[in-house]
Amino acid sequence: MTPGGEGALAPLVAATDECVYGGKAAQLATALGAGLPVPGGFALGWDAVRDVVAGEVDLRALLDTMAPGPWAVRSSAIGEDSEDASFAGTHLSVLGVVGSAAVRDAVHRVHESAHDPGAIAYREQHGLDPAPRMAVVLQEMVASEVAGVLFTRHPLTGARERLIEASWGLGEVVVSGQVTPDQYRLSPDGVPLECTTGEKDIALRLRADGRVEEQAVDPGLVEAPCLDDVRLQALHQLASACDTVFDAEDHDIEFAFAGERLYLLQRRPITHG
Repeated sequence: MTPGGEGALAPLVAATDECVYGGKAAQLATALGAGLPVPGGFALGWDAVRDVVAGEVDLRALLDTMAPGPWAVRSSAIGEDSEDASFAGTHLSVLGVVGSAAVRDAVHRVHESAHDPGAIAYREQHGLDPAPRMAVVLQEMVASEVAGVLFTRHPLTGARERLIEASWGLGEVVVSGQVTPDQYRLSPDGVPLECTTGEKDIALRLRADGRVEEQAVDPGLVEAPCLDDVRLQALHQLASACDTVFDAEDHDIEFAFAGERLYLLQRRPITHG
């Protein structure tokens, strides 16, 4: 395979083939193509990732033509973010990646995460091919003030409502459980039902040099709500737009706000595994 072959580095909007670029990339490509507010980026097919890791393909020339970053280098394995298997929290994401050498290293690390014992056990549990095929998404980083996750159906009770968990800074502190996030419940038509503030004492923030740094949150903001009614309504509208674009009503969305601008970082179907 050559760097220009099938599965080679492609603009994210063109990475629509789930069998080549994985579910995460394909869904982001669909969202981008429909005009949803997804940060731009690139995707690398699983066969190209395999060859890069094996040393058979050198992406240096291609990577050197890209902006230096910062990038979020995310897993997009074949079968990931599907109706039956989310792999949420199983594979690695590398944040604040700057420069082509760091991107190559991050691709290696994401590929290696598919061979983690937890990832292998997850594949066995769901009856998936034990040989992982790891594609990769390179997504432009958003210097978010607030970020988190949005479910359009309660993942535990199954109730038809919007469940939002959010915290200050980058959303990885919510996904990884590093903080107790704020939790908001909205009706399916966007009416606020409940707000429970969490203890958001740390935040991951994007520095001016593109690196990610853990910082203490100002004491006055630790238990203050991080989403107001305007932002909650923007999230409701984003979920409604996803209904149309994906012809479905069950969404697990990762989002970020930079100022009042809302970004869709990831979308997958809601699964129970």
